[in-house]
Amino acid sequence: MDTTIVGFHPDDAGDWVATLACGHGQHMRHEPPWQERPWVTTEEGRQGKIGARIACALCDGIRLPLDAREYKRTAILTEETLPAALRKEHRTKAGTWGRIVVTEGQVEFHSRGRVHVLGAGDVGIVEPEVPHHVTPLGAVRLHVEFWRVG
Repeated sequence: MDTTIVGFHPDDAGDWVATLACGHGQHMRHEPPWQERPWVTTEEGRQGKIGARIACALCDGIRLPLDAREYKRTAILTEETLPAALRKEHRTKAGTWGRIVVTEGQVEFHSRGRVHVLGAGDVGIVEPEVPHHVTPLGAVRLHVEFWRVG
């Protein structure tokens, strides 16, 4: 999934890390011939990359903990019955994961500064305490599952 670069900071070894809009970081190194990023060696070069789109492997890899178990789920929700609270930014409580399961139509799932379009058969993973919301894109059917460890 794509996000954008919002800043840079050095790590403990002096290598540059891009701060991403999703909240994750990604090392940016110039190590020819493996990585060709001469722009990272100057302040001007790094500033020129602010706002650039970049893939975030960590966002792509968000998964429920292996020992998590479902403890609750909503009824089937539609574009008409989706509660206002889910349409505006909100968070799950500490230790609570969510799964947004779309069975028909599409929704936008907003989380960590990114927008994921979820269609029939797709699942959006909600991390504990991370702000998120959903926006229906026309007719939709979905439910939300709540998971926790233990």
